Amino acid sequence: MKANTTLLGLLATTTTSILDNASLFGSRAVQEQAATPPPFRYKAGSAASVANMKDKIKHVVWVLLENRSFDNILGGVKRPGLDNPVNNGQACNPVHVASPNGPTLCTRSKDFDSVANDPDHSVTGNNFEFYGQFSPDNAAIQSGKITATNQGFVEKQTISYPSITADLAAAQVMGFYDEAEVPTMVNIVDEFTTFNYWFSCIPGPTNPNRACALSGTSDGHGSNDNDFNIAAINTNSIFETASSKNISWLNYDGTNGAFPPDALFYPWTAANAKNNIVPIENFFQDAYLGTLPALSYLNPSCCGLNTNSMHPDGNVSFGQVFVKQIYDAVRQGPHWRDTLLLLTYDESGGFHDHVPSPLAVPTDNKTYTERAHDGSSYTFHFDRLGGRMPTFLISAFTPKGHIEDLGTNPATGQPEAYSATSVLKTLGLLWDFADFTPRVSNSPSFDHLIGPTMRQDAPIILNPPLPFPNDT
Repeated sequence: MKANTTLLGLLATTTTSILDNASLFGSRAVQEQAATPPPFRYKAGSAASVANMKDKIKHVVWVLLENRSFDNILGGVKRPGLDNPVNNGQACNPVHVASPNGPTLCTRSKDFDSVANDPDHSVTGNNFEFYGQFSPDNAAIQSGKITATNQGFVEKQTISYPSITADLAAAQVMGFYDEAEVPTMVNIVDEFTTFNYWFSCIPGPTNPNRACALSGTSDGHGSNDNDFNIAAINTNSIFETASSKNISWLNYDGTNGAFPPDALFYPWTAANAKNNIVPIENFFQDAYLGTLPALSYLNPSCCGLNTNSMHPDGNVSFGQVFVKQIYDAVRQGPHWRDTLLLLTYDESGGFHDHVPSPLAVPTDNKTYTERAHDGSSYTFHFDRLGGRMPTFLISAFTPKGHIEDLGTNPATGQPEAYSATSVLKTLGLLWDFADFTPRVSNSPSFDHLIGPTMRQDAPIILNPPLPFPNDT
């Protein structure tokens, strides 16, 4: 299947983008671009690679920030290998999807710390942003007759907020930060490993994506419905499995009571492990004192002003402070020499990204139906990924300044994009538990990005962010 020619024509491409690899977007497993050459001698999932990871990593710190796309956060970072607008040329959206030859508005550097108008990140909202229609034909998507072009972001923002201009809509959803505005994130790119092609589990909102990251499935949920608030997501999770394996874990809760922490999505946790949920402040004392559990899972605060997850209309600068605090505590504590810090996002939040999302093996046999803005009914089969997100692997054993492109599907041996369930695949190798779902079984692991020798050059602290203008 070929990449959309309209989209490619709007890109002033100066270097090669994964958009040139058409098959990524029409196949679950067969991808023409090769997986990234391993930075060390290890093959992902091999006995030698897993043994090395088990030897080096005794603690995992897992942080899911909120609702930002790769191009939104890293679009202005000029580093070789990053697939972003500042390196590969700006991408444009038509003001109206139905008039592709009419006025267009393009990605650009923006100068505000947060976004006042939260972009649509529902399932059908993502459909419009990716496909230009609220209820695309699923069979046509799977066969390649309909392809994602990522041309609907500007118009979807004006549909959601009809009082704003198209230019302001483009500034909000297609803008990106320059290096001076995200110095903490740039510091991580320079010092550790950045994934170019890491996608959310579901093209939908926060809680289904968080559940899918933790369970390999959202259990048929596609919206932030009340089941997440009453511990009614009745499926296995990393927390239940860790306890069954006598692997210590804590969910460090920074939600401030605004909503339940992620471990409390599940009735098993509510019945058996409420004591494993502790205040976020405990993470910093545990990191500095050397008393972290094997798995530390951190919930940031969300989702408005004075929160630190980066979710609009929270500030990106506040989120960078949170990231810096986590890194600095781990780096200066006694666990640094055996900790893997995974920093990622739950989903792309309705922000534009120029890389269309791949198809994927279904998480299970469940479906989710939603009434779209235009009144149509759409049923999703959990058979494609959500938006592309920034993701970073941080450790004394990860390669410095490495850009990781595609991984390897362990079920097929073919190149495959990374996604949220790559964490469960890797933790399964680390702690010897079986794949939770078919999606996990087909997710690339990243054990091979752990090297054999401890680095001595990792910074003691990360660069602090600076305040910049208010939201728009």
